[in-house]
Amino acid sequence: MRESPPSANYIHVREPLLAPMFALAAGIVLARAAPLSFAELAFSAAGFGLLLFAARRRHSTRLTLVCTLLLSATAGAALYEFHRPPPPPSLDAASAETVILTGCVAEPPAFLADREQFTLELEPGARARVTLYLRDGEPMPRLHYGQRVDVTGRARRTRNFGNPGAFDYARWLARQNIFWTVTSSSVTPLSGECGSRYQSWLFSLRQFCLDRLDALYPHDPWASGMMKATLIGDASSLEKIWTENFRRTGTYHALVISGMHITVLAAVLLFVLRFLPLGEFGALTLAVILAWIYAALSGMGAPVVRGAGGFTLFLAARFFYRRARILNVLAAIAIAYVAFDPEQIFDPSFQLSFLCVAMIGAFAVPLLDATSAPYSRGLRWLNDTGRDLRLTPKVAQFRVELRLAAEAVSLWTRLAVRWPLAAISLLVRLVFFTWELFVLSAVVQFGLALPMIFYFHRLSWTGLTANLVVVPLMELVVPAGFLAIATGWSLPAQAARFCLWLSRCVVDAHVNLETGFRIPDPPVWLAIVFSLGLLLGFAGMRRKTRWRWAALALAVAAFATMLIHPFPPAVAPRALELTAIDVGQGESLLVAFPDGQLMLVDGGGIASFGNRPRHSNLDIGEDVVSPYLWTRSIRRLDVIVSTHGHDDHAGGLPAIIDNFHPRQLWTGATPETTAWKNVLQHAARAGTQVKPWRAAAAFDYGGAHIEVLSPPSDYQPAATPHNNDSLVLRLTYGTQSFLLTGDSERQMENTYTVLPTSVIKLAHHGSRTSSTPHLLDAAHPAFALISAGFENSYHLPHPAIIAELEDRHVQVLRTDLDGLITIRTDGRRIQAYTYHPRQ
Repeated sequence: MRESPPSANYIHVREPLLAPMFALAAGIVLARAAPLSFAELAFSAAGFGLLLFAARRRHSTRLTLVCTLLLSATAGAALYEFHRPPPPPSLDAASAETVILTGCVAEPPAFLADREQFTLELEPGARARVTLYLRDGEPMPRLHYGQRVDVTGRARRTRNFGNPGAFDYARWLARQNIFWTVTSSSVTPLSGECGSRYQSWLFSLRQFCLDRLDALYPHDPWASGMMKATLIGDASSLEKIWTENFRRTGTYHALVISGMHITVLAAVLLFVLRFLPLGEFGALTLAVILAWIYAALSGMGAPVVRGAGGFTLFLAARFFYRRARILNVLAAIAIAYVAFDPEQIFDPSFQLSFLCVAMIGAFAVPLLDATSAPYSRGLRWLNDTGRDLRLTPKVAQFRVELRLAAEAVSLWTRLAVRWPLAAISLLVRLVFFTWELFVLSAVVQFGLALPMIFYFHRLSWTGLTANLVVVPLMELVVPAGFLAIATGWSLPAQAARFCLWLSRCVVDAHVNLETGFRIPDPPVWLAIVFSLGLLLGFAGMRRKTRWRWAALALAVAAFATMLIHPFPPAVAPRALELTAIDVGQGESLLVAFPDGQLMLVDGGGIASFGNRPRHSNLDIGEDVVSPYLWTRSIRRLDVIVSTHGHDDHAGGLPAIIDNFHPRQLWTGATPETTAWKNVLQHAARAGTQVKPWRAAAAFDYGGAHIEVLSPPSDYQPAATPHNNDSLVLRLTYGTQSFLLTGDSERQMENTYTVLPTSVIKLAHHGSRTSSTPHLLDAAHPAFALISAGFENSYHLPHPAIIAELEDRHVQVLRTDLDGLITIRTDGRRIQAYTYHPRQ
């Protein structure tokens, strides 16, 4: 009997959750961009519900689908509005005031080289990140989770750098209920305990694992720190330099704790549990429980939690004998997590994780199914000739040819056939495994290009081959490392360390092949073209349409354009521009010349306190200055100026030199310190010409005139950097001029003549040691620009200097209050813009 044809209204969808997932995400994005009231959402839901009812009555499948998607989008908007965070809590104290805070240690402390950090919960939903600095030789207190303490210190509300393209650090902390940072020198333990018993047990287990790793690698901080980060997710002992090459080669994902760890551990667990009398249901249940315990042990980081959720859903589908399609499982996980926390959709980690799996399901799996996957499956039970009849002709012929090759080897070597057959099978499996890793790496690198460029401004060429070695090695590190933690045996610990060391060798060898140039932000239209090309290519591949290759070609063309980035820097033509970048308590100035040349004066940095160096994983040059330059489509700088060698001016220069390969590095009087030698080494690698300047030099550059006012020609720097080493420049364009003073103090200000100047960048962040009344009267500026950190511990700019400027009716612009400051002139008129408008 013939089957009746399907109804015209019937639509077959292999992944029915994909479209609702996209609609839900669209509703969340819409609600964030344009907040909606609950009345508006209820009215929309009622209208779309009535349309859905009418569509079902008319048996209109397409209208039903459209109404369902609109209802999903409305649900997404409602979820976002429901989960919209309340106003942040407040402290009954002025910002930066010294306070005594009583609370509960909500996260165990992380011990760093010169400080201790922990999270203090003041009340539910209100936490502070405490950094404890002690005097030299004073031991750090041993704090633990659930301990009540008094903390004495200065509390500041979390704040972002005021630049376009800056990372939203305050929002990231707020998602962890952290609203203040506290700098403290005194912590007093109190009696009594707080927190939950479950968390206490979990942190005790976590601390046991960390202590065991310290014991396994007693004299190897690199191995101990790397293993802690890889297995437990504790990066407190991790030095940035250890992982930089992993980032540059696109292999960092294999190093940090992620869903891959869940996959590897789950596979090992399921293999071991097969030998226990648990049955399939018991083994699957225990594997899921252990996966979630590991997720909690590692700190419940978003990637590993999503990995545990995906593993749970996958095993549930397997238990009910359902075929788990990757994209449908991915959509189900996304809907579940977004429904619980809609803000996750804006998290880069969330986007990268789901886009990675989506690219595998949408492109890598179909490509492998069309190439190696059938033959790889055909290698099972290769000596069983009866299986050939149940396979496709090509796969069956492949199996026959392998057996014939094994028989030929057997006749030649006089070995039993099973040995050559096993060897050939292993060799072919290795070839297929390498091919599959290459395809997965290439597809994922291509699919993640847009977010990788947008968030990290890098795309690795060598990751395609580096991942072929690093990923398998790191997959061995995970089970070996946990076996060492569980047993305390040295053998698996050293095996894991060897795999780590070998991974580092592979990465170090690949990093030499990287170009070193970073990629600026792509235009919005190009990002849209690339995304549409991928979506249309995916749809075309599913329906096998003729235009699928055209869509993929469009995505490839957009990809190549993003890499080449043929777009000029975003600067005003025929204008002289001075932009003060908000780098906190430091200084970095961008100068755009009328003819298009670009100069960066200083690169910011973290200031040191006395003889104690500051250890921080925040690199101002890499994490603050460079992202702003990339938002302006800047790929290369013509000149970098290092006014003097203090860390808050020169600390960010090595990263900036690496990222922007300047043609010249201008310097003043700079002592040959270790930090300055490091800057020179980076300049030499970048092919940058180093050019020292002294007073009385004057020349034209970029359509403007430059005068060097300081240091004097006979000035000799001391063994360590000083403020008076500063290179002082005066830039003139038409009738307007800018005076850039570095950190020079009054003694040096008296050595040079100052002409009337439109804009003066105040020396030493507005300190009383500089900007004398004589200088201000001679310069007679219209604008005074001050680079200083928000509520900095030096209390700069000094109120007396501000009063001097106000008495002279000078417009004061400050990065601590205004954020990024841009002053631009066409040679006659002058305009000023700030990132944060004054209230």
